[in-house]
Amino acid sequence: MKRLILFLTLFLFSFSVSAQDTLASEKAPIIIGLTQAPPFVMEQNGNFSGLSIESWKLVNRKLNYDYDFREFANLEALLSAVENGEVDFCINPITVTDQRMSRMDFSQPYFISYTGIARKSGSTFWRYLSNIFSWNFLSAILVLVSVIFIFGFLVWLFERKKNKEEFGSGLRGVLQGFWWSAVTMTTVGYGDKSPRTFGGRFVGFIWMFMAIIMISTLTAGIASSLTVHNIQEDISSVQDLERFDVYTVRSSSAQELLEQYGVGSSMVSNADEGLEALMEGDNNLFVYDKPILSHRIEEKGLEDELVVLENNLKKDYYSYSFPKDSDLLKKINPILVGTLKTMEWSSLISEYK
Repeated sequence: MKRLILFLTLFLFSFSVSAQDTLASEKAPIIIGLTQAPPFVMEQNGNFSGLSIESWKLVNRKLNYDYDFREFANLEALLSAVENGEVDFCINPITVTDQRMSRMDFSQPYFISYTGIARKSGSTFWRYLSNIFSWNFLSAILVLVSVIFIFGFLVWLFERKKNKEEFGSGLRGVLQGFWWSAVTMTTVGYGDKSPRTFGGRFVGFIWMFMAIIMISTLTAGIASSLTVHNIQEDISSVQDLERFDVYTVRSSSAQELLEQYGVGSSMVSNADEGLEALMEGDNNLFVYDKPILSHRIEEKGLEDELVVLENNLKKDYYSYSFPKDSDLLKKINPILVGTLKTMEWSSLISEYK
């Protein structure tokens, strides 16, 4: 009988300790990982704000969880912490990709964004001048002048003796032949000079027809040389980025995109480092999340120096990220879906855009 009482006492004691540990575990605050990504996650004097922070506050009104934020130095460290279960989940604007879905779980997307491109802005006037003095433009002009000179020289050879009054001898006569050739090519036809010999007229006959073709071809070439630089700057696909020195944030979805298409890039830790890289060269591009790029450029007052291109490389869906098979995902996701339908969330979206 005493043994039975002792056994029951130990059982009840161990059960009580286990229940207390369970209650204590349930009351322990959840750990939410994040890293600064304005305007979604911002930190000032130890306080966090931003669209992602506000979205979590709306969700937690119904959950009423105790929670602590744990800040990480960069995106790479944050994603590693989520994948390894060092945090319970992350509310940063993490883009859902195939590679990431194999390593972690995601909630319903709470924001639709785009991968954008930032570059150093330049004056259209100076860019136009650089095109005029480019080698393509100058070489087209040089070819044109050379062809005019050749036909002018040929006419002068035939006319220099029998038509001295219009095509004189020496250098002066050569220049007069050049003048006749240029006037004939442009179809101005002043009539001040005209070949009189059979040879001169034969050369003139050939030049008249050739000039029509030459002027059209060379005009197109000159026009092309003036616009080719601007055409090269048009970016309509990821492959077009290969002409530039590209920067992106390490472990971002933009890096995955560039690697997928074989576009070489230099890695930076965050958006601010990427913007600094843009200032160092006119051929540099920074590929990253478009709303973050726009916000940081505006916040730093760099609108006159840097510009976010209208081109979008891909659409992004921002979601909370969780370790694989997290029980929290099943609890948070339905409430997040309901939150996205509220007018309060719509107001927040308008405020942060």
